[in-house]
Amino acid sequence: MQITFLGTSSGVPTRSRNVSSVALRLPQRAEVWLFDCGESTQHQFLKSDFKSSQIRRIFVTHMHGDHIFGLPGLLASCGMAGTGQQQIDLYGPPELGKYLEACRRYSKTQSSYPIRVHVTEPGKVYEDDDYIVTCQKLKHRIPAHGYRVVEKDRTGHFDVKRAATLGIPPGPLYGQLKRGEVVTLADGRKINGADLCGPTIVGRKFVYCTDTVFCENAIELADRADVLIHEATFAHQDAGLAYQRMHSTSTMAAQVALAAQVKQLIMTHFSPRYAPGNSLGLDDLLAEARAIFPHTLMARDFLTYDIARTDEQPKVEAVV
Repeated sequence: MQITFLGTSSGVPTRSRNVSSVALRLPQRAEVWLFDCGESTQHQFLKSDFKSSQIRRIFVTHMHGDHIFGLPGLLASCGMAGTGQQQIDLYGPPELGKYLEACRRYSKTQSSYPIRVHVTEPGKVYEDDDYIVTCQKLKHRIPAHGYRVVEKDRTGHFDVKRAATLGIPPGPLYGQLKRGEVVTLADGRKINGADLCGPTIVGRKFVYCTDTVFCENAIELADRADVLIHEATFAHQDAGLAYQRMHSTSTMAAQVALAAQVKQLIMTHFSPRYAPGNSLGLDDLLAEARAIFPHTLMARDFLTYDIARTDEQPKVEAVV
């Protein structure tokens, strides 16, 4: 699983940061899932190595413009790209479908492009053979949800050499054994597939929380996640503004990460007030967070982060 930040500013874009959008690339699938889609997200796609045809799902946290203004343009461009595009499933508040329908109606956009909108409620949002996505209500000025993506556990690596030593013929039996099933051989021996498989491969956990002030639901959602992306719009000294506008400070994000016992916190959604040249900069926000939760990174546009398994080392790099 690989995360790429397509926009890391709050409210309005800056010269170096676009507004909110995060892409999650799934392993062994030519699929990208988007979390929020601020204005110009499709331009950020053009600057990355993603293709719009890879987008399968878009999860929207709430209806503020810096999280949804990019949707009409992105979906219109996908519709013009050709007829081979798969359906895109969108998940978000009840107003999301009405908003997109109004955009299509008043812009006279005609497209047979398959789009399906799902209204999110706390609990399970989506599930397939490999992943389950859930959401929780956050604490913002309007209804907002955070999302949790969990990769399902998998059976450990199958020991082919040991299976051959036991005289198990290759073929369909290997598939059953890989799934941990008990099979009966032609000579009557019963073989437990679990005995031929290594330790269970624990699935990875990714959590996305923005926009919100500090809240218990964020801690519950982020419980023991491999990576928590959490907004940090304000510095600690501006906590009054954070509570007024229902956003988080750097220290609030770190407190959520600490309480949830996550492995890695990545902060995003920064106010332009901390741009270079101002009295307080983003490095100060990073220092504030690391004083509480040392395993903290600060996102920037096109930063990529590989969510590694327990036996792997995470990779962090910038892609432009």
